[in-house]
Amino acid sequence: MQPLTVPPAPRGRGALGARVGGLVPGARPPLALVAIGLAVAALSVLPLVYLVIRAAGTEADALTFVLRPRTTAVLGSTVALGLVVGAGTIGLGVPIAWLTTRTDLPARRLWTVLTVVPLAIPSYVLGFAFVAAFGPRGALQGLLQPLGVERLPEIYGLPGAALVLILASYPYVVLAVRAGMLREDRSVEEAARTLGDGRRTVFRRVTLPLLAPAIAAGTLLAVLYALSDFGAVSLLQFDSFSRAIYLQYRATFDRSLAALLALILVAMTLAVTSGEARLRRRARDFAGRPARRPVEPVALGRWRWPAVAFVAAVVAIALVVPAATIAFWLLRALAQGETFRVGMAPILASLGTGVAAAGLAALLALPVGLLLARHPTRLARAVERASYASFALPGIVVALALVFLATTVLPVLYQTLVLLIAAYAIRFLAEATGPVRATLARSGSRLEEAGRTLGDGPVRAFTGVTLPLVRPAILAGAALVFLSVVKELPMALILGPIGFETLATEIWSTTSEGFYARAAGPAAVLLLLSAGTIAVLLRDDAR
Repeated sequence: MQPLTVPPAPRGRGALGARVGGLVPGARPPLALVAIGLAVAALSVLPLVYLVIRAAGTEADALTFVLRPRTTAVLGSTVALGLVVGAGTIGLGVPIAWLTTRTDLPARRLWTVLTVVPLAIPSYVLGFAFVAAFGPRGALQGLLQPLGVERLPEIYGLPGAALVLILASYPYVVLAVRAGMLREDRSVEEAARTLGDGRRTVFRRVTLPLLAPAIAAGTLLAVLYALSDFGAVSLLQFDSFSRAIYLQYRATFDRSLAALLALILVAMTLAVTSGEARLRRRARDFAGRPARRPVEPVALGRWRWPAVAFVAAVVAIALVVPAATIAFWLLRALAQGETFRVGMAPILASLGTGVAAAGLAALLALPVGLLLARHPTRLARAVERASYASFALPGIVVALALVFLATTVLPVLYQTLVLLIAAYAIRFLAEATGPVRATLARSGSRLEEAGRTLGDGPVRAFTGVTLPLVRPAILAGAALVFLSVVKELPMALILGPIGFETLATEIWSTTSEGFYARAAGPAAVLLLLSAGTIAVLLRDDAR
């Protein structure tokens, strides 16, 4: 049988790369992608413009403030938190993604949903659940007190904050790596096996390099989530830049010095993003081959039940503990004579803003992902870093920046749902872009080029070939944005219209006043809503 070959493209300007509008990586990007990239970068740097304006107006010695021992100590603790969270999310996310995608793990569809649901739990809810369960005067100590245990070890500080943030953000790695594994080609591993490599060697030398972009994308989101988190670090009394920025705003009302701290956080974000981009460039040689035959599941054999125990332990500590805490609040409220009441207005507000922001972010993520994967120019790198810098900023900083800009430039948008939804989409755009970019880099452009040579127009080739390949990644990115929006707190409080309430704001307002029983209803609805959303979005990912 003669091998099937694609006929060469005509020469001149009809060469393949030019005729298909820049499909070849590194070719000049289409003007539409450039325009969208510039618009996204401009919107993403608006908070940075606000920070620069505020920092320039400081009357104090900025250099002395930045170099003081307190600031350097917060810098060191924030770096340590990012490193621990990054390593922890890889240690949990990669094995879980492999077990639920590439093995015959029993009930792996159910485990897929359960291991991703913790992403929907607000960090302050998860942090309080751990304090209430494992703190010095928590439920566990109450159970052990009859045995002579008078005080448990402290969970505050770096260990507690890192544990909570790992459990809250490891699903980023799970979703990104799953999207990469579902696009794997069996022939790649089979070729390595025919050369005499064992299964472990193939995984280390072939599979991991192929998954490096997806692992880096998921880990980057987890680290940036940890850098920008405020709820968990505050409850667990850990000094990070997000908490220091908030305290600077509240304690001294000096937004200029807080802006200096936020700019340091932006610099850390750029450093993390640059490292991830460097790793992605190293892995580019392994990308570009579209999947032809899906990889068959691996039989776990005698490791089946230890694998189930591992996944179940992660679900127990990341999902069951906070769910049990919420159930405790709810039962206590019912015992005290309160009724289970959750208004429809917060539910509809959370659903509406979440769906709208996720849809807008998905629409922006596809062209931005194409620009990053197919045309890795300086412009593409600038767009990428701008979007990640916006994602890493604490929500309160982004919200205050947009309030400043809306009141001075477009007062008509102040306290409107349009501004809130646009702010959600821009801040969480990195979550939608990461899976799309990784999948596009992995699938390459050869199939689309083949479609063009067979007579398909650019739109038909893209919608018929590329779009189905990245559809799971688009849905995964939209799910990440939706889950982030429904649990986002500072932006809803500051940017929402007067009287606007979501499930997150109800949970925060009741818990901040100490009415934990009243928070049980909104928290339970938030968990059910998020679990149902994840189940629907992951329903057909195996296709």
